[in-house]
Amino acid sequence: MKIATFNINGVKARIETVSTWLSDSKPDVALLQEIKSVDENFPRQHFEDMGYTVETHGQKGFNGVAILSKLPLEDVTRGLPGDDSDEQARWIEATVIGERPIRICGLYLPNGNPAPGPKYDYKLAWMERLKARAEALLEMEEPALMAGDYNVIPQDEDAARPDAWRTDALALPQSREAFRRVLNLGFTEAFRARNMAPGHYSFWDYQAGAWDRNDGIRIDHFLLTPQCADLMQDCWIEGEMRGREKPSDHVPVWLDLAA
Repeated sequence: MKIATFNINGVKARIETVSTWLSDSKPDVALLQEIKSVDENFPRQHFEDMGYTVETHGQKGFNGVAILSKLPLEDVTRGLPGDDSDEQARWIEATVIGERPIRICGLYLPNGNPAPGPKYDYKLAWMERLKARAEALLEMEEPALMAGDYNVIPQDEDAARPDAWRTDALALPQSREAFRRVLNLGFTEAFRARNMAPGHYSFWDYQAGAWDRNDGIRIDHFLLTPQCADLMQDCWIEGEMRGREKPSDHVPVWLDLAA
């Protein structure tokens, strides 16, 4: 089972880019972030015609997550538990039925800037809720993963210019600590389990020629339960997508499971 996570930065603006990518790269499951569309306006039929089952958790103009799957989906839920007042569309999960069922959670973690401030407080509170959901997934003792745009640069090796991010919400010590608290529950960070080298990024800003200078950061991650990590065959970043016509500022990250 090949799973990709991809922050597409707007389905309306990027539908041709995403459609070409799906046709060429053929993920079995695609977790999309920043669809920037309410559910009823998402081009569901277009992707269904490409052979995908479509589940969305949308929001007008902002945020929004989706699962596109060529395999059957069961038990779809929307919204990160822990705060019934949270109206931001940042979490969707479902069980994908392949050779064995995999619980897949797609997330778009808050950016948190400017920090300090209420947006950063929301980010840290959201990450506490993420930790609680992660603990529940581990208690299931089944293959499960949480993947998407975490808006966290885990360590200096994940930025081309780490000093430029010292005061940014993506790299503040509290953000990194919150990420590690989830990881240290017993999850495997899939890409780093396969590749420890610096210089691998999943996001390049549109400004100041960041792509041309390879001035990137790695903020899109797969976290796997032990049962899911046992199935991992590979994890890689599809960096060349950033150089295509009308790209997102993110690129897909891939996970290959023996499932």
